[in-house]
Amino acid sequence: MWPDVARPPRGSRARTRITEILLRRAFARLPLRLRVGEEHATGYGPLLRIREPEAFHRRIGVGGLIGFGESYMAGEWEADDLVGVLTVLAAHVDELVPEPLRRLRGLWVRRRPDEQRNTVSGARDNIRRHYDLSNDLFALFLDGTMSYSSALFSAFPATPRTFAAAQRRKVDRLLDLADIGPGSRVLEIGTGWGELAVRAAARGAHVLSVTLSAEQRSLALERVRQAGVADRVRIDLSDYRQVSGSYDAVVSVEMIEAVGADYWPVYFDTLRRSLAPGGRIALQAITMPHERMLATAESHTWISKYVFPGGLIPSREALARESARAGLRIVADDGYGEHYAETLRLWRERFLDRADDVGALGFDHTFRRMWEFYLAYSEAGFRSRYLDVRQLLLTADDTTTGQEKAL
Repeated sequence: MWPDVARPPRGSRARTRITEILLRRAFARLPLRLRVGEEHATGYGPLLRIREPEAFHRRIGVGGLIGFGESYMAGEWEADDLVGVLTVLAAHVDELVPEPLRRLRGLWVRRRPDEQRNTVSGARDNIRRHYDLSNDLFALFLDGTMSYSSALFSAFPATPRTFAAAQRRKVDRLLDLADIGPGSRVLEIGTGWGELAVRAAARGAHVLSVTLSAEQRSLALERVRQAGVADRVRIDLSDYRQVSGSYDAVVSVEMIEAVGADYWPVYFDTLRRSLAPGGRIALQAITMPHERMLATAESHTWISKYVFPGGLIPSREALARESARAGLRIVADDGYGEHYAETLRLWRERFLDRADDVGALGFDHTFRRMWEFYLAYSEAGFRSRYLDVRQLLLTADDTTTGQEKAL
């Protein structure tokens, strides 16, 4: 099932040795303790324990960061504080490779496979690979709202008891940004498991929600029926590019990350053409620094290989550029990345607590290590401020809202 994890790739001894030398030098400059094989640990900070040095360095020498993730999946390295180790690495990502080699990045970094491009059929396949894994799997670690995006907490540290309330707070803030109330015609791009559609309908809105995940749609329809709002919510198994009609509000939560840079213009054009005069668009989006986005835009990463094929996290600059090109302007833009770090911590802890249940669903040990790494890797991105999450209000260029006047 995991051919690239089962055995290290072929690589020359010289390349493996050079990789080891470069990594030891890089790690020595970081607030990180390192233990290689049976050696004594050196340095300070969270401990990175390399159990199989030859395989670890060979994987990274051949595959870079993809190899680093696959090495964790294979059990070749460990960390008592995985998030701590990954946070250090995320905060110092530009220091791990010497500058001369960084300039030659295009020679050793793999390009994204063409089959991951988000054409209409490609996007359907990419979404299914992640979101159609199993509703039961996601239910094991998500809160009761089945929200798979950042919550908005009222206090830290967050607790499981306050998790669902924090997710509803996030949804309600987006609905408020879009000014959704009785009679509003709402388009939601990216249904998830239906929480936003249900809460919008509870306000008296009429909602069309679109998704490419058959699994999500099935459960979302059931949740809509249970909430008693089936007469006000329609959920279509459809691509956002196939949407028609005019809406008072368009809402999309952490959907743009799955669109791909090639299709950002189409995505923002869809937002604009779907918006009725005077309407509002509320987006929630993960962002990364612009230079890092440009550096990784064409790269095949561990995340794109194993977790989110075809995805790319935009920068704030990219969001501003694409919205302006489509005749939209950003009226409000608020970030709260520390809330996503807490959200991911709660997901990860519950996922690990329910490891036996995950296994009982048919997901093997390698899958469980992959998802532990994915959740920890993502949390580290937010804790290091390499990543952020933002809620944005957009309007058409010819529209001036009361909120914009206040700003």
